[in-house]
Amino acid sequence: MKPTPITPPPADDAARKAVSPVICYPTEALPRPDISAYRKAREGAELVETVIVPPREAATWELPAGHFFRIICSEGPQVGDLNLFNLHNLKERFYSGKTRALNGTHLGTGDQLFSSFPYLRPLATITEDTLDWYGFDAFGGAVHDVIGTRCDPYTHNLLSNGGQYHHCCHSNLTRALARKTGLSLAEAEPHIHDVLNVFMCTGFTRDTGQYFMKASPVRPGDFLEFFAEIDLLGCLSACPGGDCSSEHSSDTSVCYPLIVEVWEPKSLPIGWTPPELNGYDGSHSHSL
Repeated sequence: MKPTPITPPPADDAARKAVSPVICYPTEALPRPDISAYRKAREGAELVETVIVPPREAATWELPAGHFFRIICSEGPQVGDLNLFNLHNLKERFYSGKTRALNGTHLGTGDQLFSSFPYLRPLATITEDTLDWYGFDAFGGAVHDVIGTRCDPYTHNLLSNGGQYHHCCHSNLTRALARKTGLSLAEAEPHIHDVLNVFMCTGFTRDTGQYFMKASPVRPGDFLEFFAEIDLLGCLSACPGGDCSSEHSSDTSVCYPLIVEVWEPKSLPIGWTPPELNGYDGSHSHSL
């Protein structure tokens, strides 16, 4: 957070602060999905798999390109931490930082989740969000953020005077990926990455700029739905913070399961083709 200033302001401080902001990544040239075509393809899709994510645990699922998956609030307010991987290459995984830079701090219908370097292409597209009515509240809070990371045992240890807690989302995701792939926990952990905080309501305080959370507005029946742009491995943790109204990483918050549904459409969206790998040549200059 910004400390109380000790440096006296310069004579032109007001002028410096009045400079207009510039969007870092203008996206006018960024290809955008035809959401109407995606939604049309979704009509009549067949439910082919249902995965239950237990409270304070994580689960995985596979998703062929061209399928949809839906994360559903089932029994009570609950947030989830989502990791996505290329099913055939764990090195290509969701890149929350670049997704944030290209879309904004919180995601919604039409936004795409981009993969890590050197691949940098859409992994999935959000096709429906039953919490889109929420927008930004008076505190600057909104849902489905890509500004946080995931609760983890290392930060918990730092902030709890050495506490050991094993159901943080980082640990949940690590165990689930290890079970799915056969990797050891030590081998699986480096693949776990910053998440999409599904249903979580977050923002930054306007005085200190600190990351905050508040009770999620999600209720049973709400969902966030995605279209798989490539073959995906999904991994979702039902956060031990429950609705994140009070704290992370504890056994005191009320937690509920989340449900993941996988849907196979009868036909692909009109005009859709799988995204190609990023076109940068990888040379990083020929001067060396």
